[in-house]
Amino acid sequence: MDLDLQTVLWIISFNPNMKNIAVIDYGMGNVRSVCNAIDHIGGCSFVAEEPERLRSADGIILPGVGAFGDGMRNLREHGWVAALNHHVIERGLPFLGICLGMQLLAARGLEHGEHQGLGWLEGAVERLPNGDPNLRIPHVGWNDLHVRDDDGLFEGVDREASFYFVHSFVLCPEDSGIVIAECEYGQRFAAALRRDNVFATQFHPEKSQRAGLLLLANFLKQEL
Repeated sequence: MDLDLQTVLWIISFNPNMKNIAVIDYGMGNVRSVCNAIDHIGGCSFVAEEPERLRSADGIILPGVGAFGDGMRNLREHGWVAALNHHVIERGLPFLGICLGMQLLAARGLEHGEHQGLGWLEGAVERLPNGDPNLRIPHVGWNDLHVRDDDGLFEGVDREASFYFVHSFVLCPEDSGIVIAECEYGQRFAAALRRDNVFATQFHPEKSQRAGLLLLANFLKQEL
């Protein structure tokens, strides 16, 4: 990972509040790249392959790529739903959902039928509109954001920074007040959300170079 001098100096001075970050492995991909990014900025991550591992976590990341129904089935079958509800909703551990991990927070997903989600956020996961023949679905590549709130995840992030997306569906929350950043692709959609200790990004910060590292560092600064 190539970093400029400013980023290197910033990483050296970085002191995360959260010491143990659980990255949940529920069979939906990209776990190692998230761990590598967390470790690279001075955090300490571990792969949680079973719900009991969350007991030692100071923060939780749920990454993922793939279909909504498959993701929820894997979470249910391996006991993650109850564990996540306990540690995130009841205990209040800082939580970050990435890509599919963001979508699974919704009440329901409409990919290949209708599926029940974790239900932490009211709303549905719907397919990106395909009305513009010049726009390809899935949405793959770099896009800039319209940041609404830069006091949390986006603190210190350049307003002109771009982030890396790979997705065909988006979470459409009923409460627009939880949207902290939007992206324009055919139409505006929620690119990042926050409700209390729950954060989520549709893009992949672990693949978004310097801006993504800054965002992950801001997540690690969150406290219980």
